Amino acid sequence: MIPIEIQQAIVNLLEDKADFFDWTDVTNIDEIDFQPLFGDGSSRKFIRVFSGGKPCCLAVAPASSNERDYAEFRSSLAIARHLHGAGIPVPQVYAADTGLGLILFEDLGDTRLHDLVRNGDSRTKDMYSKVVEALAHMQVVGAKQFDPVWCYDTESYDRAVMLERESGYFYQSFWKETLFGEDVDGLEEEFQQLAALAMEYFEPLFLHRDFQSRNIMIKDDCVRIIDFQAGRQGPPGYDIASLLIDPYVSFSQAQQDELFDLYLEEMASYSSIDARRIRASYPYLAIQRNLQIIGAFSYLSGQKRKSFFQPFLIPSLIMLQNRLSAPIFDVFPLLRKTAAEAFNRYRKQGR
Repeated sequence: MIPIEIQQAIVNLLEDKADFFDWTDVTNIDEIDFQPLFGDGSSRKFIRVFSGGKPCCLAVAPASSNERDYAEFRSSLAIARHLHGAGIPVPQVYAADTGLGLILFEDLGDTRLHDLVRNGDSRTKDMYSKVVEALAHMQVVGAKQFDPVWCYDTESYDRAVMLERESGYFYQSFWKETLFGEDVDGLEEEFQQLAALAMEYFEPLFLHRDFQSRNIMIKDDCVRIIDFQAGRQGPPGYDIASLLIDPYVSFSQAQQDELFDLYLEEMASYSSIDARRIRASYPYLAIQRNLQIIGAFSYLSGQKRKSFFQPFLIPSLIMLQNRLSAPIFDVFPLLRKTAAEAFNRYRKQGR
């Protein structure tokens, strides 16, 4: 049920911004239809707004009135306007109610990049090329005049984020709370070492932080990027890792390598970027992302009871083991052992 206050606020915004739409005299709430939608891991409220039976915009409201949810609204609004103004393919902001934390976005439809992959769409390979190009553009151009004050979470992706939200997420949410695993002496020291290596080649560009196939919309054969409200400064290798080790897609290593090479070519076309540094940091950032995925999916499927995420845990665990088998990770014996044990325990649980 959509609160009447939210419905009326949407109508008021539509009246104020009638030039964006196909009508000029919206006068009452009965002329507008509302359809609740549901985000994957987000608790925000998503509402498709119709006029005359046709979708006209997407309304997004905070999950609650607490300060953190309102801060997320401010980030979403500021970063959306910044990226759109920089020519990044994100949805346009039509209007906002700062009192309620409500934003009216351009409606991009229902087709995600993940849908193309799942349906075997012939456009998939071409779309991934476009996605990689858009990612490079967003990271480099989006970093220009980006103000860290817009960030509601942290101003940059750093070691603290890795240790708390990624390796720490894996260790606490999956190893301890899902598997009831015992403390692994020395593992946190390896997490510290991993974070240090990931940050050794830091390049402070724009970081989306969840750049994967369900956060990329396809409209009129064009790529559009959503769910950027957690954007901040960070190393570019993290976002391409998010795209390539996306558990919703499960690319082969050959497919990952092909797209990664294409991405490096795109990044090398910007004179300010050293693609060699991206290549050097990538393996460590990919491990960080893999740990984050496992931690998040175990939390969302367990604590939040969102069963959608549970089937992707086994593929993510296999991916982590495969990646850790590379010789450069010989210096992380405890992480290797823990990842292997985590997979075995989870599989025995019959998940």
